[in-house]
Amino acid sequence: MKQPAVYIMANKRNGTLYTGVTSNLAKRVHEHKTGVMPGFTSRYGCTLLVYLEVFDEMATAIAREKQIKAGSRGKKLALIESANPNWNDLTPRIL
Repeated sequence: MKQPAVYIMANKRNGTLYTGVTSNLAKRVHEHKTGVMPGFTSRYGCTLLVYLEVFDEMATAIAREKQIKAGSRGKKLALIESANPNWNDLTPRIL
């Protein structure tokens, strides 16, 4: 199912974070988890989906991704903690 989304992947609680945007969250998270695409998330083992926001328009999702990426690490941690205080893997929510 295609729906614009912004997401944050982590390798563990308070660990390395990756913020991304996609039109197919389930497919993209699968790619991160299986390491099919070489890059940052496979290098640092970011396989936990710890935060997500869905949008109606891709332009809005891209703007939100830029806003999150421009924020400090502390702001990203606070964002995750506010929505997912236990840092659960949210993948089952999108399948």
